[in-house]
Amino acid sequence: MRRIFSALFITTLFFSCKDKEDKGEFTLEGNVKNVPDQVVYLEQLFFTDQPPQVLDTGEIKGGKFEVSGNAAEEGLYRLRFEKLNSGFIFINDQPEINLQADVNDVSLEGPKFNSPANLALKNLLLNIEGQRKDMMATTALVDTLQKQPGTDSALAAANARLVTISNQFNEFIVKFIDTTRQPVVAMFAVGYTQSVAPAQLSTVIPNLAKRFPTHRGIAGIVNRYKEMLAAESQPKTPNTVAPAVGGMAPDFSMADTEGKPFSLSQLKGKYVLVDFWASWCGPCRAENPNVVAAYNKFKDKNFTVLGVSLDDNKDKWLQAIKADNLTWKHVSDLKGWENATVKLYGYDGIPYNVLLDPEGKIIATSLRDAALPAKLAEILK
Repeated sequence: MRRIFSALFITTLFFSCKDKEDKGEFTLEGNVKNVPDQVVYLEQLFFTDQPPQVLDTGEIKGGKFEVSGNAAEEGLYRLRFEKLNSGFIFINDQPEINLQADVNDVSLEGPKFNSPANLALKNLLLNIEGQRKDMMATTALVDTLQKQPGTDSALAAANARLVTISNQFNEFIVKFIDTTRQPVVAMFAVGYTQSVAPAQLSTVIPNLAKRFPTHRGIAGIVNRYKEMLAAESQPKTPNTVAPAVGGMAPDFSMADTEGKPFSLSQLKGKYVLVDFWASWCGPCRAENPNVVAAYNKFKDKNFTVLGVSLDDNKDKWLQAIKADNLTWKHVSDLKGWENATVKLYGYDGIPYNVLLDPEGKIIATSLRDAALPAKLAEILK
């Protein structure tokens, strides 16, 4: 999981709805069932700290409404209700767009827009949701197997399935970006490439500019991608030498989940796996069940884990800890790839880990899949 794709994800959302000019008018009208008469708002979405911008207001009466806006090119918009905590997101790919929906139907299948881009967006989200459910079901199976004795082979198979799901999703999203005919949907999909290997995107992202030569949002993404690649390729003066096996692990202190400072040195006297991860990292989430299994198996043998998150959103960080059943100590400075341990430990991808002995000496690094429990079984006899 490389820093460049975390930044590209943010850039994708930024360029998807910026720099609009009043050049093309579009109208959204339709019928939404089970909505009391009230004011509705047409909003432009920015996906940054900038709040949604209201372009038009109207009234929905008997379920029927009509609102209009102007835009330089296709982007993301929302129909929002004054008295309801709900709305409908859409793409302005046609001058006249019709919406048929039921406000009580919260499924992705529910709302129906009569335009190619909105159909493509729905199909993308439905596919992503299907793969997410597969991931959640497999994670639940892993949790069940971890609590049952004599299920080592089944547990290994379930963990392998998690890795397969992650790889299949990466292949799907890359192919989707490279084949969809809708520029805004392509940009939306780029936001799901955070766990994709750089080589898989080296031609896909630049090719977007050839496929959509007049779309400024696409141009912004491609230019930013090229800038980041150029910056990554420049020779860098190392700030520190990454600690190697046999060396002492650098100490550090960060806030834990309760906001209290916690230092690595506080775990001296135990074997410690320092696990660098993030809630947004697909391979990290796929590896978590393996770490959980290792922790549960060896925690009574003077072993523990310290999770170091490269998140920048505390809520998502805490939600992932709970969802993945990560019951050990966790810390983060919530600075993403600017996390202090990145330079301190010299890593440029996650998941990454270092295993320490009770004195703080590094025993091993990058222990994943079967390598982690095998190493722990070797030293924690």
